[in-house]
Amino acid sequence: MPTSSRAKPASALNTVDSRLLNAGLARSPRPAKSRPARNPRFERTTPEELITPAPAARRAANGVQWLPIPGWNLPWLWAGFSTRKGGLSRAYSAADASGLPAVAGELNLGFTAADDRETVLRNRRLLAEAITSNAATPFIALRQFHSNRIVHAVSPDASRRHPHKADGQMTAEPGLLLAIQTADCIPVLVADRKQRAVAAFHAGWRGTLKRIVESGVGTMRLAFGSRPQDLIAAIGPGIGLCCYAVGDEVLSEFESQFSYAHDLFREVYDADPVRRKYPMLFLTQRAPGHLALGPSLHVDLVEANRRQLLSAGLSPQSIQIVGGCTQCHTDLFFSHRASHGHAGRMMAVIGIRR
Repeated sequence: MPTSSRAKPASALNTVDSRLLNAGLARSPRPAKSRPARNPRFERTTPEELITPAPAARRAANGVQWLPIPGWNLPWLWAGFSTRKGGLSRAYSAADASGLPAVAGELNLGFTAADDRETVLRNRRLLAEAITSNAATPFIALRQFHSNRIVHAVSPDASRRHPHKADGQMTAEPGLLLAIQTADCIPVLVADRKQRAVAAFHAGWRGTLKRIVESGVGTMRLAFGSRPQDLIAAIGPGIGLCCYAVGDEVLSEFESQFSYAHDLFREVYDADPVRRKYPMLFLTQRAPGHLALGPSLHVDLVEANRRQLLSAGLSPQSIQIVGGCTQCHTDLFFSHRASHGHAGRMMAVIGIRR
């Protein structure tokens, strides 16, 4: 019976295999066809499932509404987070039905191009009065630039003339309010209950990636002899997981730095049932890959900074999440993203009573 065309190659391969085996070698099997790498899978959800209620604000006698920190009842400590309510600014007030600015002023605390400097200074005095009962309590603010630089604040006069370029500051001097300005980024406050030292940090995604909070706790240990078990921390309002859509480059950056990066991201789908059922109705002439169909990648900066506090040695019970998504609750907070850059600034403040 003639040998089939399929048998010859098999016989030849068997001969090769036999000779390789005698020489103590083996033929490498044919590699399987390579498959395209699959993107990492994240928990899928909708924005509505991630939205959390806005925290309850406290209204001071002067009309300022601010957020105290639950459980922080130390008699020597000042601390809190401002909202947009209760000030004198009109630059960012929403228009009413007639198109005129709303009657009530707002608490813009940043020296922005759209607002008057004197109005901002008056707003800062209102916040100081609300939190410390003394409008003359000095603020120490920074020139923030999304870094992990931390400075030691000691003199309010020097800070007024030449504000430090940094995104974190700490002090053991009484009578000062350390201030961090935000309009979506995450503010983090830390206090040492034993050494009576305090710190404030500005953590956007870049600062978070650079571990500003984790580094800040380490700096407190060096400067004041702080022990992690004596520290308490509060994470204030900022853009939440529900709203903070980012690109793949942010995911790559976080994966290069944190072993738990995968836990910080979610795939968030549009909850509109019409859009999800009939996606072809929403096609545009934009290039493929640039359409707003399908999921977007969201990152949780609050959890990222909580993880850093834990890595620095704080216990879970010592960390308070005051919360409030700035983009969801624009009636209460300023949001740079929600207002397309036309936003005032809030402040997270902490200090030591005299």
